[in-house]
Amino acid sequence: MTDTVKYVLDETHIPKRWYNIAADLPSPPPPVLHPGTKQPVGPDDLAPLFPMSLILQEVSTDREIDIPEPVREIYKQWRPSPLYRARRLEKALQTPAKIYYKYEGVSPAGSHKPNTAVAQAFYNKEAGIKKITTETGAGQWGSALSFAGALFGIEIKVFMVRVSYNQKP
Repeated sequence: MTDTVKYVLDETHIPKRWYNIAADLPSPPPPVLHPGTKQPVGPDDLAPLFPMSLILQEVSTDREIDIPEPVREIYKQWRPSPLYRARRLEKALQTPAKIYYKYEGVSPAGSHKPNTAVAQAFYNKEAGIKKITTETGAGQWGSALSFAGALFGIEIKVFMVRVSYNQKP
């Protein structure tokens, strides 16, 4: 038996496409409802909030969506992130199953959140958006979007609830 715990792939293994689970669901997810009318939203309802390219992804049922090359290039700063085998957990559970987990703490924000923040900033920049306002709970999303915005020259304004802000060092 090998004792390998950490597996690191090279940059050639960075995905070229995102997987869209909607293609494999037994039935489509329920539609997003407009908060005022309680009716399903359409692209026109979402357009003030999101670039059309992201709206089209949101409603897509394609199994795979191409990752733009500029996004893939930025991903190289931390991806592929290491994969670990949880051998001690396997032993503690006395299971024959092999348990693995990804460690996303190597990203600039210390979480998985830059994986989507970079893509969202890219599509907003492509649509001509110059400023994005968002909220953050623990701070990771705000950090991730601020990082991504800096890469694409987008001003980011982050709001954080006071209780979360006061809990942070």
